[in-house]
Amino acid sequence: MAETLRPRPVVLLHGWTMRGAIFNDLIARLPVELDCHAPDLPGHGERAADEPSLAAAAQTLSALLEERDLTDVLLVGWSMGAAVAWQYVETFGTDRIAGLMSVDMSPKLACGPDWPHGLIGQSAEDVETTTGRMIADWPGMAEAIATTMFGHREGAPGYSRADAREQILSNDPARMITMWKALALMDKRQVISDLPCPLLATCGALSRVYPASTARWLAETAPRGEMHSFADSGHSPHLEEPAAFAARLTEFARNL
Repeated sequence: MAETLRPRPVVLLHGWTMRGAIFNDLIARLPVELDCHAPDLPGHGERAADEPSLAAAAQTLSALLEERDLTDVLLVGWSMGAAVAWQYVETFGTDRIAGLMSVDMSPKLACGPDWPHGLIGQSAEDVETTTGRMIADWPGMAEAIATTMFGHREGAPGYSRADAREQILSNDPARMITMWKALALMDKRQVISDLPCPLLATCGALSRVYPASTARWLAETAPRGEMHSFADSGHSPHLEEPAAFAARLTEFARNL
C-alpha cells in the first residue's frame, strides 16, 4: 500500500505595514501538496494591538509552528518577513525548518563603506532622516511606501498602489515606526553565514528598495544558497508576477 505523503508546510511571512492576507492570491495558485499558513505578525492585522519587535514576531512564529505541529517547514519571508525568519532561526534554530525563501530583503538596512547591499542609497544618517519623516508625516510616507513597493508606478495586477496605500494607512503609525526602528537596527549577516538549511534569495529586477546585489550576497554567503530574480517585478514579486513566483516557490519546495 502506497505511503501517503504529508503536505509540505509553507509559512508565509508578510512585509512591514502589510498583513497575512496579502498572500491569499498566491496561496490559491499553489498546489495542494503545500500546506500554507500566513499569520499576521505583531502590530499588524489581527495582532495590531501587540507591541511589535523582531523578537515578538519570532515568538509568534514559534508558537504557530508548535501549536500546529509543523515540521520540515518552508519559511517564505517577504521584506520584514525575511527578517522575522532570520530572527526565528537565530533564536530557535532550524529543527522545524527545511528551507528559507527570502523576498527582496537585506540582513542590514543601512549602507556603509563596507556594506553596499542595504536600502538603495540609504546610509545610517539617511535611515534616521526617513524615520523622522515617518514621525512628521505618516500619510505622506504611506504614499511613498506604496509607490516603492512596485516596479511599475500603477502597482501590480489585482493590487494597485492605491490598495497598498489603504493597507498601510490601516495600521497604527506608532507601532509601524516602532517596528521600522527595530529593522533599522538589526544586523543578521552572521545568521546568513551560519545558516544550515537551504536559502533561496529572490528579488525583483526592478526593485526600488534593495539592489540585486543584496540577493546575490545572500546566495553567495549562505552555505546552501541560491538566487532568483523576477525580471518584471519590484519589491513585491509575489504580487507583480504571481504565476512565476508560485512556480519558483513550488520548485524550491519540491527540491528540499
